[in-house]
Amino acid sequence: MNEYLIEVEEFRQLTKEKPVFIIDTRDTADYEECHIPNAIHVIDIFLYLCTRGNGGFPAMVNHFSHLFGKIGLKPTDTVVVYEDAMDNGYGRSCRGWTILKYLGVSDVHVLHGGLRAWLKAGYAVTQEVPEVSKTAFSPQLHSDILIPAEEMVNAISNPDIQIVDCRDYAEWIGANSSPYGYDYCPRKGRIPNAKWVEWYRMMKIKDGIPWFKSPDEILEVCSNAGITPEKPVYLYCFKGARTSNTYIALKLAGFPSVKNYFGSWNEWSRDFSLPIEEGYPKL
Repeated sequence: MNEYLIEVEEFRQLTKEKPVFIIDTRDTADYEECHIPNAIHVIDIFLYLCTRGNGGFPAMVNHFSHLFGKIGLKPTDTVVVYEDAMDNGYGRSCRGWTILKYLGVSDVHVLHGGLRAWLKAGYAVTQEVPEVSKTAFSPQLHSDILIPAEEMVNAISNPDIQIVDCRDYAEWIGANSSPYGYDYCPRKGRIPNAKWVEWYRMMKIKDGIPWFKSPDEILEVCSNAGITPEKPVYLYCFKGARTSNTYIALKLAGFPSVKNYFGSWNEWSRDFSLPIEEGYPKL
C-alpha cells in the first residue's frame, strides 16, 4: 500500500485490522448487481461537474460535504475507492481519490485493478446495501492538487510549466468535444501549447486486468511525449477524471509537481474568452 494505491491482498488484510470506508463509483445498475461487501455507492464522484458556471470549487465542496456527511464519512476515516477496472470508467476511482483528498480525507487509496482484481482473487461480492449513519463532514481543503482555469491560462505562456492533455485521440485532434457526445461542449480543440499523453498509456493489461505501468514504464511514456519530471505538469481532460488517473500515475513515477485542472475542457470550452487550438495538431 502506498499513498495512492492499495493492492487487493493489502485491502483484504486492512479490512481485518481496522474499519475501512469503502466507496463504489460504478453505475447504479452495476452496484445493485453486485459489489464488495460493505461498499457504499457514490456515483456523484464520477458524475458531478465542477465548473465556474455551476459555482466552481466552493459549490463542489458544499455538494460533497453534504453527501459525505449523509453517508457517514469523516475526514479521519480510512477510505478505499474502486471502480470496475482502471481503463473503462474514465478514471472515476482516481477522481474519487482527488475529491476526497481535496476535501481533507488524508487516508484514502484507490483499489489497484478495481473490482476485477477483487473478483480475480476469488473474493466474495454481495447485493446487500450497508446501513449508514449521518455525520457532520467538516472539510479541510488541500488546495495544492487542483488548479482553476486562471492558473492554466497563465501556464500557456510559461515555458517552465508543461501542459498535458490526457484525453482520447478524437478529442485531442478536435474531432470530438467530449465523452458525453460530439457536440456536448460548444468548442472542439485543445489548450494551446499542450502536449498529448492519452491516459490509457499509463496502464497495461495483465491477466485480463488493467494495472498501472511501473514507474520506469511511465517515465518512458512521458519522455517519448517530451514530458520531464524536472518541470511542473498541469493536467487536463474533460472533467478531471482521466487527469486524476494520470496524476496518480505521474506521482507513482516520482513527478514532484503535478496539478489537476479539474474543470478541464468542459469548463474551458464554454468560456469563449479562453484561447484554444483547433483542427489537427501541428507536428
